[in-house]
Amino acid sequence: MNIAILGTGNIGSGLARTFAKTQHGVVVADRNGGEAAAAKLAEDGLTVQAAGIAAAVAQADIVILALPYGAIAGLADQADFAGKIVVDLTNPIKGDFSGLVVSGENSAAEEIARALPGARVVKAFNTVFADLYAEGLSFNGTPVQTFVASDDDEAKQTVISVSGEAGFDARNAGGLANARYLEPLGFMNIQFGYMLGQGTQIAPFWLTR
Repeated sequence: MNIAILGTGNIGSGLARTFAKTQHGVVVADRNGGEAAAAKLAEDGLTVQAAGIAAAVAQADIVILALPYGAIAGLADQADFAGKIVVDLTNPIKGDFSGLVVSGENSAAEEIARALPGARVVKAFNTVFADLYAEGLSFNGTPVQTFVASDDDEAKQTVISVSGEAGFDARNAGGLANARYLEPLGFMNIQFGYMLGQGTQIAPFWLTR
C-alpha cells in the first residue's frame, strides 16, 4: 500500500519516519517536491520517495494531510482525491490559541470532506504531538492511542490496520461527525502540553477494563 504524506513539517516528517519503518511505500510531498524531507530521512537510513502534491496523490492509496487547517483551502485544485483514503489530522485552532475556528455542529474533518468530493475522509492522529514520533510511540510499553473516525467503514479499518502496524493503538471512534469531539480533545491536549506546562511527551489515553 502506498501512503502519501502532504506536508513535511515536524508532524509530516514524524509520520513519514514512522510509516517508513513499515512494509508500506511512503511518498513525501510539499510545495518544493518533498526532496529535502526525503533526503533528511535518507540520512537516518529510511527510504521514502519525494514528489509534488499531484504526483504523490495520484500514486497513493492513503493520503495523509499533515498540513495546518488553514492550508487545506484550495487543495482540491492541486490534485485529484477521488477514491483516495484521505486522513485529516488537523486541529482548527485560532491563531491566538483561544479556541477552535470550527466547532459545535461542524468539524474540520467534515469541512475537508465537503471540499474533497469523492474522497474517503478519515479523522486520525490529531491528538499526537510531533515530538512523540521522535521519541517513539510507546510509554513504558504502552502504545500511544489514536482515535479513528469515518463514515467509510472500509477506509476506517484500513487506517486502523496500518496505524497498528506503525505502532499505534488505533481505536474505532465512530462516524466522521465524531471529529467534532476529537478536535476539542486535540485542543485540550495542546492546552495541557503548552499552556499548563506538561510538555509535548504526553498523549490522551482511553482506559478499558
